Parts: sequence; C-alpha cells; structure tokens
Amino acid sequence: MRPFWIHQAVEYLIGMALVAQAIQDPDPVAPALVGMLVILNAAIVRGPLGAFKWFGRSAHKWLDLGLMIVIALVAIQPFAAVPVTGRAMMLVILIPFAFLWFYTDWAERPTRKERREATAGPTGEKIGRSAGRIAGASYVAAKQAIKKRSE
Repeated sequence: MRPFWIHQAVEYLIGMALVAQAIQDPDPVAPALVGMLVILNAAIVRGPLGAFKWFGRSAHKWLDLGLMIVIALVAIQPFAAVPVTGRAMMLVILIPFAFLWFYTDWAERPTRKERREATAGPTGEKIGRSAGRIAGASYVAAKQAIKKRSE
C-alpha cells in the first residue's frame, strides 16, 4: 500500500494536469472545474499535505470515489460543450486516479500523544504505582509478621 502523502501529492498533480489541459481548450469550464475539485479534495483531508484538514481519511476515501464518478459523468455527458481533448483527458485521468485510490493505505495516523505512549517505557506514574503497591504489600507483610510473633 502507498503512504497517504503520496496519494495527496498525486491528487494535486492530477488536479493541476486537468487545469493545465483546460487552459489550452477553447471551452475550459468543465475540465477546469473538475481539476479544481480534485485539488480542493486533496487540500481538505487530514493528511501530511492537507491545507485545511477538515475531513479524515475514511471520508476522503469516499469523496475520492464520488469525485471519480463525477469526472466520468462530466466526461461522457452530452449536454455541455466539452472539447474532445478535455473529455479524453478526464477519461484518461481516471485510470491513474483509480489505481491510486485502490492502492492507498487509508489508515489514520495515530496522534503524537498516542505514538509517544506506544514507544515510551515505564513512566513516572507507573513507577510510582508500583512503588506504592510494593510499599503497601511490605507494610501488610510486616504487620502480619509482628502479629504472628506476638501470638
């Protein structure tokens, strides 16, 4: 599986490629809007390259899938005037986008606090609890030993 930062970087590149294609088309509206949607989708996810970090990776996974469907629909719809090169670019872009989606590791990265706790050794609190338990057990054992001697 690919790390999520690669997924985000490639999404930015896909969006920029669509916008660059739109600049060269005589009617650039559809490819430009689709490219900006892809860039926006990459920017709003909580990830290393996210700009706004509004959504988690699991929500982004489904937003990506919906975005691929929207790109396919915009590319094949007969109503709006989209140049042939723009349609072809949108359809061709779906192939790497689908592979990227399928081979991405969508697991959320643990927070810094969780990562530190997982790698940390015994903390002062754990050591203090252990020392308190040992002291309490020693006190009880000493008290029982004194009680046995006096009997």
